[in-house]
Amino acid sequence: MGFKCGIVGLPNVGKSTLFNALTSTKNAEAANFPFCTIDPNVGVVEVPDHRLDELAKLSNSKKKIYTSITFVDIAGLVKGASKGEGLGNKFLSHIREVDAIIHLVRCFEKENIQHVNNKINPVEDFETIKTEILLSDIDTIQKKMEKSKKKLLSEKEIEILKKSLELLNKGEDLDLQEGNNKIFLNRLGLLSIKPKILVCNVDESSLNEGNSYTKEILRKYPKEKIINICADIEDQLSSLNQDEKLKFMKEIGLERMGISKLIKEGYDLLDLETFFTSGKEESRAWTVKKNTCAPDAAGIIHSDFKKNFIRAETVNTEDFIKFGSMEKCKENGKLRIEGKDYVVKDGDVLYFRVNP
Repeated sequence: MGFKCGIVGLPNVGKSTLFNALTSTKNAEAANFPFCTIDPNVGVVEVPDHRLDELAKLSNSKKKIYTSITFVDIAGLVKGASKGEGLGNKFLSHIREVDAIIHLVRCFEKENIQHVNNKINPVEDFETIKTEILLSDIDTIQKKMEKSKKKLLSEKEIEILKKSLELLNKGEDLDLQEGNNKIFLNRLGLLSIKPKILVCNVDESSLNEGNSYTKEILRKYPKEKIINICADIEDQLSSLNQDEKLKFMKEIGLERMGISKLIKEGYDLLDLETFFTSGKEESRAWTVKKNTCAPDAAGIIHSDFKKNFIRAETVNTEDFIKFGSMEKCKENGKLRIEGKDYVVKDGDVLYFRVNP
């Protein structure tokens, strides 16, 4: 299990440049005119993890397999997209397929790159996107409520829809506190309830301290996950080898690449964590939701593992690295035997015992 992030924003804010940088490809056309991206570009990126590197080395594994994140570069949005303006209908349908949304807003000035509204205003840009997503959800709910006339919805479902419509019409977030509400609303394919990260695309000089645009974004949206990225810098870094990257980053005072920031925020946003399996054949990272029980984690490897689960033998990565193997961890009292109720923790190295 990895996760899929859709990169959205107005035309010419740097979506395709960022996508190319994150995926180390040139698959997405970046041009100085709206709608150069029509069909979404998709790239799968390995999630680097030094823990897996150490495990593979200690186990002398033939293969090392990282977990992955999928980025989707979605066509630029314009005002009226919810009514089909620009490439609106295509845009909205592609968003429905992602787990989280990266809202990219332009926070840099450059005369030779036109802005679709002829002015740099990231707050206004973000509000345009939010409004179109909200209007699309209102339309979805209204269509769904028509089924209530045919008695195809329960009274509880009708109540949830009415309350949701009322909140959306006020521009407020939907109530997802009740588990059943969230399950039902997720089933509708609503866009406004998808987790989101607000990414400010800045120039190189604003990367560490930000600028007036990023400060206004922070002031306006204190509850949002917000990070600064320079898509141009990321694009340059993507073409360098590891030594060259480190040297360039040191020169410009960049501590972490943008992809590292996005992965960390994405995992936090979606409540994800990583466990490992390690042996001579392969060492591998696996992504699961937090609070996943051992049989469900085993089922990610193979469905039969969940069905035939007996127990999990587990150590944490620090102990595995310290003592060098599962066997040595066992000798030093660091290996635990866990049953069906065990909740997998980030960094667990697991060996599953199953019925044949």
